[in-house]
Amino acid sequence: MSTARFTNRVMVVTGAAQGIGRRVAERAAAEGARLALVDRSELVHEVATALNDQGFDAVALQADLETWEGAESVMRQTVDRFGRIDVLINNVGGAINFKPFVEFSEAEIGAEITRSLMPTLWCCRAVLPTMVEQGGGVIVNVSSAATRGIHRIPYSAAKGGINAITASLAFEYADAGIRVVATAPGGTEAPPRRISRGTPEARSEQERAWFQVHIDQTLASSLMHRYGSLDEQAAPILFLASSEASYITGTVVPVAGGDSG
Repeated sequence: MSTARFTNRVMVVTGAAQGIGRRVAERAAAEGARLALVDRSELVHEVATALNDQGFDAVALQADLETWEGAESVMRQTVDRFGRIDVLINNVGGAINFKPFVEFSEAEIGAEITRSLMPTLWCCRAVLPTMVEQGGGVIVNVSSAATRGIHRIPYSAAKGGINAITASLAFEYADAGIRVVATAPGGTEAPPRRISRGTPEARSEQERAWFQVHIDQTLASSLMHRYGSLDEQAAPILFLASSEASYITGTVVPVAGGDSG
C-alpha cells in the first residue's frame, strides 16, 4: 500500500474543524493531499494553520454549506486556489435532537434535514461541473449506521437520503469518470466537541432517558459492542477516496463494528 496515495491531489474536506473531518484532513495531508478545509466555524483556520506549520498545503474556507451559495463559493475558491478538485469528502451533518419521533416539532424536523442532508446535496451539485470538465473525480459521502436507529428519525431520514444520493450519482456520472461512494459510521469516540451540535440540555429525567436509549441501541447494534475511533473512521474514507478503490462506486460501506445500518 502506498503511503502517498494523494500526492498532488486536491481534496475538499467539509466539516473539517473537528472530529472525523479533522482526522481525515490530517491523514490526507500526511499522504500528500493539497487541502481545502471547510467549516462554518472559525476553528477550521486552526486546523489549516497546524497543517501548514508541518509543511503541508492547506487552506481554510469558512462557509455555511446548508446553503447553495456556501457550497458554490467553496468549490469556486478551491478551483481558484488549486486549479482542480480531485476528491470531495462530504462530512457535514450530525443529529441535533434525540427523542421519540412524535416529540419532534415541525421546525426540529426541518433543522435535522437541513443539517444532515442539504450540505451533501449542495456540495455534490457544486463540485460536479468541475469534475466533469476535468474528466473525473471522487466523491465520498459520510452517511451513518443510524439509518436503522431510534430516537433520531429525522436524522435517519437525512442519512438515508445520503445513501440515495450516493447510489444515484454513481449511476449517473460513472461515464464521466466520477466515482461516488460513502461510509456509514457507527458511534465514534472523539475529543469533547468545541462546536456544539445545538443539542439542548436535557431538562428532565425523561429527556435524559430518551438520549440514553439511543446510546444503548448504538452499542447493542454493533457486534463489537463498542464505539469506533476517529482513525477507524478516517481510514476507510481515505481508502474509498484513493485509487486503491478504483473499482468501487455506488456503494455505502458500513463502519460500525458489524452494524449494517
